[in-house]
Amino acid sequence: MSEESSGREPIGEDARIDALEERLKAAREREDERNRPQVKGVDANYRLGNRVLAELLGGIGGGALIGWVIDRFAGTAPWGLLVMMFFGIIVAFRNIIRISNRRPD
Repeated sequence: MSEESSGREPIGEDARIDALEERLKAAREREDERNRPQVKGVDANYRLGNRVLAELLGGIGGGALIGWVIDRFAGTAPWGLLVMMFFGIIVAFRNIIRISNRRPD
């Protein structure tokens, strides 16, 4: 076995390589920060989705409930239920369209 060196120096001894490693580390940290999901936007989208779902279910359910009450007291089953549920769907879609046309905060 010969004791000749391979001509390579250890990585940590060259100042240029150390500076390059520092720059790479800083670039990786910036990239990780840039790619991290923004919690504020995610929460806002989640709340908006819940609001749209609530409008849809509330419109249909509210219209059906009011229609059922009308049918119960007026004896017009099932027409009051159907008409009021139809109106509830129209109101729900109108509210959803109004929500979607609003500017983001």
